[in-house]
Amino acid sequence: MEKKRPPEPEYPVVVGSFGENHRYRLVWLRGHGWEPLEKEEFELRVREVFPDIDFDDPEQVHWVDKPEEWPAWHPGEA
Repeated sequence: MEKKRPPEPEYPVVVGSFGENHRYRLVWLRGHGWEPLEKEEFELRVREVFPDIDFDDPEQVHWVDKPEEWPAWHPGEA
């Protein structure tokens, strides 16, 4: 029996749940899938895929929880 893929989110960008044990959040980019991104990588990568995206529009960028927050990370941590 062939397993069906779940439907894709309706948003172009979905920022996954906040994690405590790493510096990344999983970010889903329509047409590319899930990618672990750091705070510093987030806007650059999203703009690479969607140059004209409005980060303040919740219909374009959906945060699962803790909007615009990123896990704390200190140099030297994994």
